[in-house]
Amino acid sequence: MSNRALQRKHRVGYRTVTAALNSAWPEPRKAPPKRGSRLDPYRAIIDGWLRGDLDAPRKQRHTAKRIFDRLLDEHHAIEVSYWMVREYVAIRRREIRIEAGREPPNTFIPQEHLPGREAEVDFGEVAIRLRGELVTCTLFSL
Repeated sequence: MSNRALQRKHRVGYRTVTAALNSAWPEPRKAPPKRGSRLDPYRAIIDGWLRGDLDAPRKQRHTAKRIFDRLLDEHHAIEVSYWMVREYVAIRRREIRIEAGREPPNTFIPQEHLPGREAEVDFGEVAIRLRGELVTCTLFSL
């Protein structure tokens, strides 16, 4: 079939037919550009407050509500919502503590046990109901 006939049959444009003839698989879609957040201008300020809290006593540290209130009072950040601040502080507070060496990062060490090489064994007693009677049996788990 000609390109024009394929366009009419499948009700698509010239470029779509050309792309389909070049490759049976469609090209991956381009990711849209990341747009900034309304919180972006205030991230450095919030990070400074959270870094200052590292040496502050527990009761004197900034809460997300306190940070939001300070942004409104000191920087007139009316375009920022409490929820934006709360989510940012929840993530960033831990990251700052890890950067400062005050908290260990989450680590995950995958374990791989080859069959027949290593095993864990447990041995104990278990109570079961056998023919209506409560019986204590020994359990071996490998």
